[in-house]
Amino acid sequence: MENLDLEKEKISRLIKKFAVPCVISMIVAALYNIVDQIFIGWSTAGAAGNAATNIVYPFTVISLAFALLVGDGAAALFNLALGAKEKEKTNKSIGNGLVLLSIFACLLTIIGLVFKNQILTIFGANPNEVECYNFAKDYLRIICYGLPFYIIGQGLNASIRSDGSPKYAMFATAIGAISNIILDPIFIFVFNMSVKGAAIATVIGQILTFLASVLYLRKAKSFKLDKEAIKLDKKICKQIISLGLASLITQFAIVIIIAVANNLVGKYGYNTIASTGEAYGVVTPLAVIGICMKVFGIVVSIVIGVSLGGMPIIGYNMGAKNIKRVKETIRYILVINCIVGVFAFLLFELFPHAIINIFGKGNSVEYMEYAKYCLNIFLGGIVFTCLIKSMSILLQSMGSSLKSTILALSRDVIFFVPAIIIIAKLSNSVVTMLWSAVIADNLAFITGAILLRSEIKKAEKLEQ
Repeated sequence: MENLDLEKEKISRLIKKFAVPCVISMIVAALYNIVDQIFIGWSTAGAAGNAATNIVYPFTVISLAFALLVGDGAAALFNLALGAKEKEKTNKSIGNGLVLLSIFACLLTIIGLVFKNQILTIFGANPNEVECYNFAKDYLRIICYGLPFYIIGQGLNASIRSDGSPKYAMFATAIGAISNIILDPIFIFVFNMSVKGAAIATVIGQILTFLASVLYLRKAKSFKLDKEAIKLDKKICKQIISLGLASLITQFAIVIIIAVANNLVGKYGYNTIASTGEAYGVVTPLAVIGICMKVFGIVVSIVIGVSLGGMPIIGYNMGAKNIKRVKETIRYILVINCIVGVFAFLLFELFPHAIINIFGKGNSVEYMEYAKYCLNIFLGGIVFTCLIKSMSILLQSMGSSLKSTILALSRDVIFFVPAIIIIAKLSNSVVTMLWSAVIADNLAFITGAILLRSEIKKAEKLEQ
């Protein structure tokens, strides 16, 4: 880490050094789910298979939420300790994080296998849609077997990046995702395993990422895992959870969005009539919303990758009380993510059908029509969304877990959930309810700007 000169090297060069591998790593991680969706869409499972993966997706996000709660929290604490030259604390932050990841991994695996039927019901599965429901059960059961590898592998990724090895972190994620891309068509089409095949390919990829991540621990640069480091320390664990809470909230917010949207689709899908005179139904909106969330996830993964790339720089310089470099890093990151948001907005608004056709052919008129509404309206506030996600991570990097958590909650829970429920109830339409995302984006952006500005002013006072 010292060779990276976090206190003196040009910010633009540091961001490039950290962010590029991080962005690639995040995109590759996002491909785990989106690749499944693409291949399933082109298989005999079609829309029913895509709807099934959308139903299971929230539970995967919950698992990622706990991985990031510990992983990002441990990495943030590690950066702060490193900047403050607290060697013992750097070791304990990673060691305690690894133990916490293992505990959460075991618990979530048990919960997923024991309560799979209840989980599917919560996330909008309808037993009357027999084909879709059976696909969802198969997919969830297999995915649960891979959760320990997924949670630990993803959780360690942030620590590897913070240790000054962003390229290795990228490699660990890439090896799993690439294997998933290769194995998906083999299991789905060659072995004719449909949705089950997609799940098996995903789990194999997760195991490979886990193995690569664990092997890194033996050659870490700035920390050492010994008996003392992995011995749970109540104070260290509390700090890890506190610093990683925003990441947990951010992911849980996605879960809440999908769960609420899925259940509203089940309630109002048959009441909403397309231009053809036919109702949209349940399977079509479920499949389309799932695809939109995955496409949205690709954009957000770029934004998060850029923002996480700045985390070691911000954390180190906050610990060293060099606020000028902290502010410069923040400016770079916000500008980059704004550009990402503008590009995504133009893509969604101008080429909705081209995007949706990636996920299968021969779709109905109703399917394509609803897909256009989703991309144009539901993702219409993507520029603000990018800045909101970025500001939340920036606040986390500065050590302000409370403000980061408030912002993470504001967009997806405080503003979005009430808006979509109220609009859907008043309009009785699964199309009109999509405007709730735009409302939430605008309100949360204002909230984020206020919170980030106040935290910067607070840091400036501490420097004086």
